[in-house]
Amino acid sequence: MSKRHGSYGFDAPWALTGLILGALVLAGLAAASFALDILAAGLAFLFGALYTLASAASHLYTTRRGRFAVWAEELGRLRGDERLLDLGCGRGAVLLLAAERLEQGRATGVDLWRTQGQSGDAEPVTRANAEAEGVSERVELVTGDLRDLPFGDAAFDAVVSSLAVHDIPAAEGREQAVREAYRVLRPGGLLLIADFQHTADYEETLRGLGVVDVRRRDAGWRFWHGGPWFRTTFVEARKPAG
Repeated sequence: MSKRHGSYGFDAPWALTGLILGALVLAGLAAASFALDILAAGLAFLFGALYTLASAASHLYTTRRGRFAVWAEELGRLRGDERLLDLGCGRGAVLLLAAERLEQGRATGVDLWRTQGQSGDAEPVTRANAEAEGVSERVELVTGDLRDLPFGDAAFDAVVSSLAVHDIPAAEGREQAVREAYRVLRPGGLLLIADFQHTADYEETLRGLGVVDVRRRDAGWRFWHGGPWFRTTFVEARKPAG
């Protein structure tokens, strides 16, 4: 994976901040317990501080490097001439990795440009990142709702999404987003959704649409936001060819 030149922020920055503050508080309690000669409490607080610090390190690694490495491998299957859509593209972490591989293709990112899930998401930031990565001529950015995509049927050869669909608050809305992703995907095209919630529901929706070639799989430790309890799962599917 090549070095990234853009600015991609942090996934769930509030969670990372909470882990760091939690580690500091626990370390302070450990120090106070040892000072008061309460050994058992001190050891317990120290273990908690180290555990929380390790969780923060895991989160930081994933958001700054791990997620890029995982997605780079997933996108390695692209031929290079596809039309690809990234749902909830944010600052373009996945979108621009894809664009680097689409020398004869095009990558489209759609988002409402909110900051709910990631720090500093905004369309101008994504455009600046595309320039920094040298792929701006292959990238199109569209403002749109994942539940009502502004594209025609079968418009894309591949549709991807990373930690975006779960931000839709209602189950019916998330189902509609998956249905829309399926609608704009051409027959035989690849759908790849990474998320840490609701992935069983995404799979169920796709099977209800008649997709047989669908599976869920663990994205691995490089996509943990703090530890295995906050793991990312891929839902991978191929739209039936006809």
